Order: sequence, then structure tokens, then C-alpha cells
Amino acid sequence: MSQNTVEEAVAAESRRPDDEPEPDSAPGEQEPGVGDEAPGWLSQVPYFLVLSTMSAGIVIVAAAHFKRGPALIAGSLLLAAVFRTVLPPHKIGMLAVRRRWLDVITFTGLAVLLIVLAWVAPQLSQ
Repeated sequence: MSQNTVEEAVAAESRRPDDEPEPDSAPGEQEPGVGDEAPGWLSQVPYFLVLSTMSAGIVIVAAAHFKRGPALIAGSLLLAAVFRTVLPPHKIGMLAVRRRWLDVITFTGLAVLLIVLAWVAPQLSQ
């Protein structure tokens, strides 16, 4: 198929009239389950919680607290692993990168490595 043929088919599909609503439903009523979904931006709330916690950890590291900062970042990664494990795929937002088990293993592994880093890092005297 050529590019023009595909474009013509898509344009013809978009010009079709929508299906008429069934006559037995009242104009102001909705079917059960329709419109009950939360807005799309709510699926990004877990991502922003993890991102803000991680940002706070980075700020703490920049303030020369090399034990507290990585521990907070590790906590945010563990939070991401919990969100990825518990929440369904349509409510997880941008935390879903790969398959669920791979995301959970990656988040947990990075969190464990950061906890070890925070444990062995020397405390700087001020």
C-alpha cells in the first residue's frame, strides 16, 4: 500500500458518522461504569511521589549528608517497587517501564545497593 492509500483510508474512517445512542436510554443518564474512571493525571501520582522523594534525597546529598540522602533515595526506590507491585498497570503511570517483575527487581536491587552505599559511606565531620 502506498502512503496516499493509507491516508485516504484513515480520512474516510474519520468521516464516518458516530453510532446513534440507543433510544431506550434517557438523554441525561449514563450506563453503569461509564464516567466512573478517575482522570488520566491521577495515574501519574505514584510517579510524582517517587520523583519528589528522590529529589528530596538528592537535595540532602547536596547538603553533604552522605548517609541520609542515599537512604532517602533508596526509600523512594522501595516505594516505587511497592507501587509497581500493588497497583494495576493502568494506574501506575510512568513507573511502568518494562514488565512488572523486571521493574520490581530493578527498583529493589537499586534500593539495596544504595542502602549498602549509605551504610559504608563515611560520615563527614562539619
